[in-house]
Amino acid sequence: MSATITALQRKLETDSATYQTLQKDYAKAVESRQRLDSQLQENKLVQDEFKLLKDDANIYKLIGPVLTKQDKTEAVTNVDKRIDFIQAEIDRVEKQLKDLQEKTEKKRMELVQTQTALQQQSASK
Repeated sequence: MSATITALQRKLETDSATYQTLQKDYAKAVESRQRLDSQLQENKLVQDEFKLLKDDANIYKLIGPVLTKQDKTEAVTNVDKRIDFIQAEIDRVEKQLKDLQEKTEKKRMELVQTQTALQQQSASK
């Protein structure tokens, strides 16, 4: 076996491992995005419920095993801040997903090129 074929096989193995890692990272980012989307929907539901409440309504917050009374203004502010935070995280994960998708596609193209070169080298021997 020539040195060129051996080098191409090693490159193929390392590129393949990198590609698999990128795919796993992408899957984790998708999972994170879905979890954030779910949290955003839950918080928006709470926000909508707050709009239906009267200003003097009792609002309770679960802290550990205890329900603690909370001021409506404070509760609304907390939910609004949480929605802003979740939205910022979604934006960050979306950027990460786009970056990972580009890297994965680039690595896939490298794999195809290496496989083609390896096949050509093997065929010429």
